[in-house]
This record gives sequence, structure tokens and C-alpha cells, in this order.
Amino acid sequence: MPDASALAPSTPPAPAGIGPWGAYRTLLSWQLAQIGGLLPLLVVVQALLAAGIVIGFGLLVPGVDAATAVFLTTGAPTVLLLTIGLAIVPQGVARTRLDGTFTYMRALPVPRPLLFLADLTVWVAICVPSVGVAVLVGWLRYDLRLSFDWPLLVCAALLVAVTATAVGYAIAVLLKPMLAQLVSQVLVFFVLLFSPVTFPADRLPGWYRTLHDVLPVRPGADLLRAGLASDLYEAAARDLLVLLCWCAAGVAISLRALVRRD
Repeated sequence: MPDASALAPSTPPAPAGIGPWGAYRTLLSWQLAQIGGLLPLLVVVQALLAAGIVIGFGLLVPGVDAATAVFLTTGAPTVLLLTIGLAIVPQGVARTRLDGTFTYMRALPVPRPLLFLADLTVWVAICVPSVGVAVLVGWLRYDLRLSFDWPLLVCAALLVAVTATAVGYAIAVLLKPMLAQLVSQVLVFFVLLFSPVTFPADRLPGWYRTLHDVLPVRPGADLLRAGLASDLYEAAARDLLVLLCWCAAGVAISLRALVRRD
């Protein structure tokens, strides 16, 4: 009598699993497809915001001299990077949480940290060109001649963009969607009007300057400023340390929210 095990239908071999790199590329393509239609709008928003900071803020200062023009132009990239990371990113992630896309993506059979990495890659790629937009507007308006420290500029722009995006993503996944959108809007006003990015820190009260020493806004602005005008400004190790701490905190909170069980 033939063996019963030989007559039993054989189990089909399991399909080969997709590797981390393949999963990352698939998620990246998905995220790009989702945001693709908004890319032209984001470029326009970056250009308008850069013009508003460099030109509009300059109208508030009577008789803009060369030093003020340099300060406005070198501060504008930080405002743009932080606005995208702290405002547009939380609102975009909050929208995906409301329409169910976020839940669907978390249910995919891929490592959840790759979801964050794909999102981070897309938003950083959108953020970084804003540095060039702001510098171009400043050059056209004030005919500036900046001295670039390219290694510092590239590293500072990437670090500020990653930090802003990670913190914005953490806000979106930590708070309820409607609250995250409200907080992101408040942060825009804080960055634009109450942070020493487009004006010197010595105009602020002492306690407020001390507060900005531990927040990522002023350190990020100073690092980018040193990269754009290296003959006028110097980078400080303390600013780098503050940014790295905020970046690590944003990444840790985002990953924890992604990998936790509902």
C-alpha cells in the first residue's frame, strides 16, 4: 500500500520574500505617487514663502543695509525647511490617518521602520531644494555675494530638514489628527515671528534667548547661516549637538508610534 504521506498534496513552496531594499523602493514609489500631484504646488509655496521672507520682511526694515540683507537671505532657508517639516508634514500625515491610508500602510507585511524611512526620504527631498530657492530670491533682490562652505552647507541643510521632518512626523503620529494640524499651524507662527531666524537673537529677552538655546530653530538657522556666509558666521558644536538631540528624539518617537501594536 502506498504511503499516505506520498498521496497527500504537496504544500506549494512559499514565495520568495521581498528584501528590505525592495520593500523600501516599493514604499518610496508609493509615497511619491501619493504626493506627486502636490509637487508643483509645493515648489510654488516655497518660492512665495522665500519671497515673502526675503522681500516682505525687508520692507518692514527701513533702509535695508548689506548686513540685514545677508541675515534675511541666510535665515530664509531655515524658515522654509522648518515650515515644510513642522507644518506640511504633520498635516499630510494627519490626513492619511483620517482617510485610513496610514492604517493600511501599517498593515502591509513590511518592516514598519521602512514606512518612516520612505516618508522621510520623500519629504527631505522636497525640503532641501528650498535652500536654493531662498538664496536665489535673496540674490535677485539684493545682489548678494555669499561665501559658501559647501560641506557644512550640505550637512546642515540635510540635518535641519531631517530634524524638522522627524519632529513633524512625531507630532502627527503622537497627537490626534485634528490636534496635530492645529499644533503645526501654531508652530509656523512661532518660527516666522518669534524665533531669531530673520532677526538677531539679541533683540529677544534674556530668558527667551535661553529657551531658544535648547530648541532646534535658532541652532539650525545658525548652522545654515555659517554654511551660506562662512566669512561672516561660524558654526558652533553646541548647535550641532542640539539639532542631533532633537533629530534623535523625533525619530525615536515616530518609530515607537509605528511599531507599537494597536
